[in-house]
Amino acid sequence: MCGIVGIVAKSYVNQTIFDALTVLQHRGQDAAGMVTCEGNRFFLRKDNGLVNEVFRTRHMKKMQGNMGIGHVRYPTAGSSSSAEAQPFYVNSPYGIALAHNGNLTNADKLADEIFRADLRHINTTSDSEVLLNIFAHELQQIGKLQPVAEDIFKAVEQVHRRCQGGYAVVAMITGYGIVAFRDPCGIRPVVYGKRVTDAGDEYMVASESVALDTSGFEMVRDLAPGEAIFIDTEGQITTRQCAPESKIAPCLFEYVYLARPDSIIDGVSVHHSRMEMGVKLAEKVLRECPDHDIDVIIPIPDTSRTAALEMANSLNVTFREGFIKNRYIGRTFIMPGQTLRKKSVRQKLNPIQAEFRDKVVMLVDDSIVRGTTSKQIVQMARDAGARKVYFASAAPEVRFPNVYGIDMPSARELIAYERTADEIGEYIGCDWMLYQDLDDLKACVSSFNPEIKEFDTCVFDGSYVTGTVDEDYLARIDAKRNDDAKADAEPNAEDDNESADLHNKID
Repeated sequence: MCGIVGIVAKSYVNQTIFDALTVLQHRGQDAAGMVTCEGNRFFLRKDNGLVNEVFRTRHMKKMQGNMGIGHVRYPTAGSSSSAEAQPFYVNSPYGIALAHNGNLTNADKLADEIFRADLRHINTTSDSEVLLNIFAHELQQIGKLQPVAEDIFKAVEQVHRRCQGGYAVVAMITGYGIVAFRDPCGIRPVVYGKRVTDAGDEYMVASESVALDTSGFEMVRDLAPGEAIFIDTEGQITTRQCAPESKIAPCLFEYVYLARPDSIIDGVSVHHSRMEMGVKLAEKVLRECPDHDIDVIIPIPDTSRTAALEMANSLNVTFREGFIKNRYIGRTFIMPGQTLRKKSVRQKLNPIQAEFRDKVVMLVDDSIVRGTTSKQIVQMARDAGARKVYFASAAPEVRFPNVYGIDMPSARELIAYERTADEIGEYIGCDWMLYQDLDDLKACVSSFNPEIKEFDTCVFDGSYVTGTVDEDYLARIDAKRNDDAKADAEPNAEDDNESADLHNKID
């Protein structure tokens, strides 16, 4: 997952982009980047690190212009090289900068096509650079000195025709404006909003509505699957459906974990969907163990707090904060090595012993992926004096890799790989393991927007909504994502304090 933002305004946009990227920081802490445009010139700054580390005052002073795009990144192939930081830029045609959230499942094939047929060079392993060159080539084929919205939409149509996977894209064309578009299944989110000023209307596109809220933009709506929006330098907007076939099938994991709770995605409040997850978990407790002996429900900070509170309310059980979180350890998905993953848990969480002593405790997390963190947290609860430790996951068992922009581990490294719920519970050391049912999880979201009838649920059931993922592709990404491959790619990762210490989630 990554975060994107694009703004066309009546004054310099550097500070607004900085602020938007800061509130999207949860979507990636590996690298950050920004490109602004004044006249026919681009101004670029990008590097590894958090937003406030990459952009210092000396950099911000150079970011001139009333139009710009930004990106926060986490590595979808395990690489933390600054060469992979976005946005990317090409000088032909016109000068185009692009940032992207998601993953192209046919990136290798496209890279070969770009070289052999389009005569373009790809300098990194990033599929975002591939996507940029596809868009640039298709725009160049139109052959106009001064493109209009219709020309840009034709290029986006060709991008949809050639590219497979999940993607939300924002691109800036020097001197003309900003275009944003979403994959035909709407897997990755993108919204746009408007801000009225004395100088005229200003527009922002972003991964999540929270970026609009905090910058004073009023959300207009989500982009529809396959839809594109073009905002010219004067602030005139045009939208167009650019995919011949489209359907809404958003990533279900966005609601479970990825998105901020104060965001609205496809008309659904993330916070309300997580509240409903807690209600559904409570209902499952009563189905499976109506005479339960739970004394207290404790969330594992932070994403699971909402679900845990509603679960406690529904069961009429005491809710308590039992873990104190170290706020100075970042949030992302992959830590460079298993040893460092284990080391970080006690640095990140510390139990309040009085909340555990002599109690039957139900711990609640948003999901369980590797299980290493969960195992240590269960042991922490026992060491703090818990009489019994139960564990509930607001999401179903994660059994399959994600191929649409979430760099989950190799399938064999997933705790639920070829294990039942009881076997998982035994592995992490809890007395009772409770998982959300997939149908219940879907209902937690679709109940707030009945138009959503399908989701990307690939991590739970191995069903890939684009219909373009085969076993060969899964085998290739498995080879890239396992811990041994990542250790070989970045042998010094555990000594890299600028990146390794930020990688602490997948649990």
